[in-house]
Amino acid sequence: MSLRRKLLIVPLTFACCGLLIAADPVPMQPVPPVKPVYGFSTLKAMTVAEAKPKLEAWLKSVGKFNRAEFNGVWTPTRSVGEAVLEAIGLGLPESEALISETKRAGTPPTAVPAWLSDAKLDPFVRSNVAAAYAKALASKRAYEESLTASKSITPELLVDPASYFFHKAVAEHATMQRDAVVLSVSRLLDDVPDAPDRYRVVGTMMFLDVQQWSKDDKDLANITRLMDNSGRRLDLARGGPQTQEIQKKIVFRLDEKIKQLENEAKKKQAGKGDQAGGKSGKQPGEGPPSTPMEDSMGGTNAGPGQVDLKKMRNYEAVWAKLPELERKKITQDFVRSMPKKFEPMIEDYFRSLNRINGFKP
Repeated sequence: MSLRRKLLIVPLTFACCGLLIAADPVPMQPVPPVKPVYGFSTLKAMTVAEAKPKLEAWLKSVGKFNRAEFNGVWTPTRSVGEAVLEAIGLGLPESEALISETKRAGTPPTAVPAWLSDAKLDPFVRSNVAAAYAKALASKRAYEESLTASKSITPELLVDPASYFFHKAVAEHATMQRDAVVLSVSRLLDDVPDAPDRYRVVGTMMFLDVQQWSKDDKDLANITRLMDNSGRRLDLARGGPQTQEIQKKIVFRLDEKIKQLENEAKKKQAGKGDQAGGKSGKQPGEGPPSTPMEDSMGGTNAGPGQVDLKKMRNYEAVWAKLPELERKKITQDFVRSMPKKFEPMIEDYFRSLNRINGFKP
């Protein structure tokens, strides 16, 4: 059963995330919907035999097909993705310039070019250029712009769908879009069977990490993430209205947190006075909890059921040095410690970790 089907308790509506940091609006032309041609576990990296005819037909349609130049693109030294972008550059030179300049630039661009969302542009061409651009932006930590570029992408038309879902999840994780991370990682793990193991390992860590994010805006960890976003944007010379809005949120939430702690201290002090006067009430932990547990991973009154991400990272660093029996025991311990719905994900994580380190899955 797919991860998404097991996670029915997780809301997948992006707008409901209280911690959403929206990207600066960039005008985007409507892109006509493309009927999906794949289902679960059928989004695979394209081969040369699949991609080459699509680009030959497109170049002919725009009157820029040159047989010698086109055939020269498809060399053994280039990956399929690199060859596709090179071939697109024959008919759309600005695409090659856009991606190469983004990779070279010290400060990545702040806007997505309008032509990248042009509904008249071939959907296959548009999706693959946008995916390469979004990846380049994410590599520069320009996450908001990366997500804006991703809006014009149809995943079913991508040469490398695994790279798209992975870098999209990275950008969503960095900008605190919890529900979006859940969906992107779920699609990476469920729909792309040939996704690289490094994507699967890191994607799983991101997924488990967001499960532990508090839904309380005043939570110090959430405020710290806002601070990180503000610092990142300032590093990228993005000190405009959006950064200023993030900084306002930080100040407001810190003020609210201080007020909350002061009120809790007053109540605690008042409770001590009541006990001194012989008016003791229920002891902590007695009776049902006063509020429902927010953690979606289950648990008891003692606390939420959470995976130890620090321990997972430590094991990941030394996995190649561990004997087989110890690796199996660690895997079994983690699987047993997690709610049933997460078992396939944890098992897949350790299978990928084994393959990365040259062990049998």
